[in-house]
Amino acid sequence: MLGLCYGAQLMQHVLGGTVEKAPVREYGKIMVHVETSSPLFQDVTPDTICWMSHNDYISKMAPGFEVIATTADCPVAAAQCIKNQLYAIQFHPEVLHTQEGKKMLHNFVYHICGCSGDWRMDSFVEETIRQIREKVGKGKVLCALSGGVDSSVAAVLLSKAVGDQLTCVFVDHGLLRKNEGDEVEAVFGPKGNYQLNFIRVNAQQRFYDKLAGATEPEQKRKIIGEEFIRVFEEAAKEIGAVDFLIQGTIYPDVVESGLGGESAVIKSHHNVGGLPDCVDFKEIIEPLRNLFKDEVRKVGLELGIPEYLVFRQPFPGPGLGVRIVGEVTAEKVRIVQDADAIYREEIGKAGRDKTLGQYFAALTNMRSVGVMGDERTYDYAVALRAVNTVDFMTAEAAEIPYEVLQRVMSRIINEVKGVNRVMYDLTSKPPGTIEFE
Repeated sequence: MLGLCYGAQLMQHVLGGTVEKAPVREYGKIMVHVETSSPLFQDVTPDTICWMSHNDYISKMAPGFEVIATTADCPVAAAQCIKNQLYAIQFHPEVLHTQEGKKMLHNFVYHICGCSGDWRMDSFVEETIRQIREKVGKGKVLCALSGGVDSSVAAVLLSKAVGDQLTCVFVDHGLLRKNEGDEVEAVFGPKGNYQLNFIRVNAQQRFYDKLAGATEPEQKRKIIGEEFIRVFEEAAKEIGAVDFLIQGTIYPDVVESGLGGESAVIKSHHNVGGLPDCVDFKEIIEPLRNLFKDEVRKVGLELGIPEYLVFRQPFPGPGLGVRIVGEVTAEKVRIVQDADAIYREEIGKAGRDKTLGQYFAALTNMRSVGVMGDERTYDYAVALRAVNTVDFMTAEAAEIPYEVLQRVMSRIINEVKGVNRVMYDLTSKPPGTIEFE
C-alpha cells in the first residue's frame, strides 16, 4: 500500500502515529533527501526536487515504520514498513514537477507490487465501450457537450458505444470564447464530421440574468451548474424520455470538488456531485472520471478524433464566468472574449500554442487610471495566464518571451475598448488554481 500526502498522514494516524499542524507549511518545489536503500527510491538521486502541498505533517511515525525521506522542514517526508509492505510519501510523486516521481511510482508498481505493465489505452476504450453498452441497453442518452476536450471525447466515445441512442446538447451560455459557439456547431453539428444527434440551445441572456449580482466565484459556479441542469432537463423533455446523462468529468474535477467529502472543496464543478432530486434522469455516466487530462487526450487519439480537437485549449465548464472576477455582464464578456482572442492569436504566431499546458486572458475587477490619446481613462485591467502542466493537478507559470507579452499588451489596449492595463500572472498551482477566479 502506498499513501500519498493525505494518504500518508491517514496511514500513520490509523496505525498509531501522530499527525499535527506543521510549524512550517510546504508548497511547491522542495529539495527532498531520500534513502536510496529503500526499494521505493531505487535509482533515485539522493537529493531530488519534489512537489509539496501540506499544512499538516507526520510528527511521530506509527510503530514499525522508519524514515526514508526528509526535507529541511519535514522530518518525515516518506516512511516505510517493509514487513507489512506499507509506504507513506508526504510529497506528490504523481505530478510533473516531482522530477523523479515517475521513477518512484515505477519502483512501487513494478518492483514492490510486481505488476507486469501490459495495460494499454486501447484496452480502456474497448472496456469502457463494453461497459456503456451493458449499462445503457436500449435506453436514450443525453450528452452535455461543451465542445471542450473532455466533453468532446466523452461524446465520441458514447457515439461509438450506443450510436443514435445518443443526443448531444450544446448549451451556448454566452460565456464561451470568441466565436466558439459557431465553431462547436461546425464540428459536431449537421455539417460536421460526426454523425451525432446535435441540438444547440442559445441561452445567453438566461445565464446573464441568473448571474446578475453574483460576485463570489463558488456562487457563480453553482448558479451556472444549476442552470446547466435546468437547460438539459428542458432539452430532454423536448426529445422525449431520456434515461442517462453523459458528462465529461475528469479526475481533477472530482478532486477539486472534494472527492465526495474525503478532501477539501477547492472549487465546485458543474459536472461533479450528482443531480438534484427533481431532475428526471436515472443516472449520470462519467466514462472519463478516473482519467487525467493527458490520458483523456490519449483516449481521443485512440478514438480517431483529429489532433487539432484533441489538443485544443482546455476550457472550464462555467466558461468565462470564472474568468471574470466579480459580477458577470454582457459587456465584461465582450471585453474578455476580445482580449483572449488576441492573446491566443499571438501565442500561436509565436509558436508557443503546442508547448503550453493552458493559456488565456481573464478580466480582473480592478479599474485604474490611464492616459490614452491625451485623455484620462478609468478602465479595467486584464490578466494574462499561461502555465506548464501535464496532469493539471499542479502547474507553474510559463516563461513567455517579453516581446510576445509586449505585443499582446499593445494589441489588447489598442483594440479592446474598456481596457487600459495588462498584467501577467506568475502564480503556481498550488497555492493558486490554474483558472484565474
